[in-house]
Amino acid sequence: MENAGGGLSKTGLRRVRDVLERHVESGRIPGLVALIGRGEETHVEAVGTMRRDGGAPMRRDTLFRMASTSKPVSIAAAMVLLDECRIRLDDLAEEWLPELADRRVLKRPDGPLDDTVPARRPITVRDILTSTFGLGMDQTSLGTPIMNAVFEQGLTPDLPEPMPEPDEWMRRLGALPLAHHPGERWQYHIAADLVGVLVARVTGEPFEAFLRERVFGPLGMEDTGFHVPAGKMDRLPPLYAPDPRTGEFHVWDEAEGGRHSRPPAFPGGGGGLVSTADDYHAYFRMLLNRGMHRGERILSRPAVELMTTDRLTAGQRAARHAMASDNVHVSFGQGQHGGWGLGMAVRTHRGDYAPIGQFGWDGGAGTSTYADPGNRLTGILLTQVGMSVPDPARLIHDFWTTLYQAIDD
Repeated sequence: MENAGGGLSKTGLRRVRDVLERHVESGRIPGLVALIGRGEETHVEAVGTMRRDGGAPMRRDTLFRMASTSKPVSIAAAMVLLDECRIRLDDLAEEWLPELADRRVLKRPDGPLDDTVPARRPITVRDILTSTFGLGMDQTSLGTPIMNAVFEQGLTPDLPEPMPEPDEWMRRLGALPLAHHPGERWQYHIAADLVGVLVARVTGEPFEAFLRERVFGPLGMEDTGFHVPAGKMDRLPPLYAPDPRTGEFHVWDEAEGGRHSRPPAFPGGGGGLVSTADDYHAYFRMLLNRGMHRGERILSRPAVELMTTDRLTAGQRAARHAMASDNVHVSFGQGQHGGWGLGMAVRTHRGDYAPIGQFGWDGGAGTSTYADPGNRLTGILLTQVGMSVPDPARLIHDFWTTLYQAIDD
C-alpha cells in the first residue's frame, strides 16, 4: 500500500475522502471540513458548501460553532491556574464561588425541590473540574423537578434565550439544590460552564481574555473565541437543526445577526467557542506533545496527564456509561467511551475502531475532535448540522472508521 507520509496510506486517505463526499452528496450534510494529523503530516479535506442551498464552498479556514467540543479546550484555563498554584484541587470552591456554600441536596434525584438534606461536605475545585459537584445535564432524569428547574432558570445554552451574565447565572445556580452530594456522581455540562466563572473570579479577568492570553495566543489560535468579528463573518456558515421527524432543514442559528455575531453575556466554556480545524489541531497536538508547542510550554506534563486520564470511580463510570448507552436514541451512539478526564472523554474500553486512551469529545453542532497518543494521531471533523437527527453522528462514526483504516505502519 502506497504511503502518504506520517504513516497514513494514500489509499486510506482516498477512502476517507470518498466517504466524506458520499455524506455530502446525500444532501443531509451541506458541507464539512476534516483534518487528520499524524506526526508532522497534516491532511485536510474541505467538501461541500457553506449553505444547504449552495453558495460559497467550504474552506480550510471556515469557522464552526464548536458546541461541546469547547470543553476539552476551555478546561486548559483551569489547568494553567493549577500549574501556578493559584487554585488547588481540594480548595473549597466557595472561596471564589460563595453562591455554592452551604449546599442542600435532594433526598431523591427525582424528588421535589424542597425535600432536601444538608450536603455531606462542601464543593471543592476537584468536584467542579471532574464534573462531580452535584448538578448537571442528566438525560436519564429529563422531566424531573430539578432538570425542569435547570432549563427554566436558563442554566444551559439549549434554550431560545441566551444565558445570563455570569453573576446572575451563579445566583440562579446557587438557588437550586444539588441532585447529588459533592463528589458522588458524574454529571454532564454545567460544571464546564462553572469552570469559566471560577477562572474569571480567581484571575480577575474575563474568561475569554485569560484563555486568549495563556492558551489561544501562545498556540496561534487566532480564529478561536466566543464570538466572530464582523470581518470574519463571511467564514461562518449557518447552523442547521433538521426536524427529527421529517428531516426538513431549519436554520437554528444564522451567521449575520446570530448568537456569535457579538460577544455573549455568558462566555460558555461548556459549548460557546467558535474555531477552525487548524486551531483545534494546534491545541490537540500540544496535548499529544505533553504540553509543549514549538518549544514553548503551555501546560505542564502532569497537567496534561491529569486531563487525559480517566478520573471516574467504578460507580461514576457505571452512571456515565448508562447515560450514554441507555440514550442512544438521543445521542445517536455518541458518548460511549467509558471514562472522563478533565473536560473530555477518555476511552477506557474498545467499543469501535478507536483504541483505549483516545481522548477528546463531540459536539451537538456536528463536531468531533480527538487525539490518540498511542498512534500520535489527531482527527477533527467539523460540520454545520446539529445532532437533532442521526446524520452528523453517522458521518462522525464513518470518519473515524476510515481514518483508522488509513493508518499504515
